[in-house]
Amino acid sequence: MGLGDAAAAVGKGLVAGAAGTVAMTISSTLEAKLRERDSSSAPADAAGKVLGVQPRDEAGEARFSTIVHWAYGTSWGAVRGLLSAAGMEGGKAAAAHFVAVWGSAQVMLPALDVAPPMWESEPKEIVIDAFHHAVYAIATGVAFAALEASSS
Repeated sequence: MGLGDAAAAVGKGLVAGAAGTVAMTISSTLEAKLRERDSSSAPADAAGKVLGVQPRDEAGEARFSTIVHWAYGTSWGAVRGLLSAAGMEGGKAAAAHFVAVWGSAQVMLPALDVAPPMWESEPKEIVIDAFHHAVYAIATGVAFAALEASSS
């Protein structure tokens, strides 16, 4: 696979990552409403620490959280594209993508002190978080496969 093919795979991955973010947004929004809980601020809190961004008010926090959510989910789609460029497809690629995305969150968020480490979390919360990330990885994989099929 040449550089152009890898770049095309990354581009398709970014589009697929946006589709996966749509799916994860739907699953997490429905779950939050059913459980009557607020949306998680951990990703935006982490990005704020890394980038030095401190929104001034609630509206700014909401905007920043939305931007981080979409940028983070879309950009992780590039990894799905790179997995394809490396020859990994289907369920294996979706599983590897899930492990990369969810695993990095399990390391990064506690390291930035915006979420507790897994061993300090309730098992139910771990399962719910893993579920949402699985929705993301599966939806990204399905979207990526559809993009691949439409371009061949």
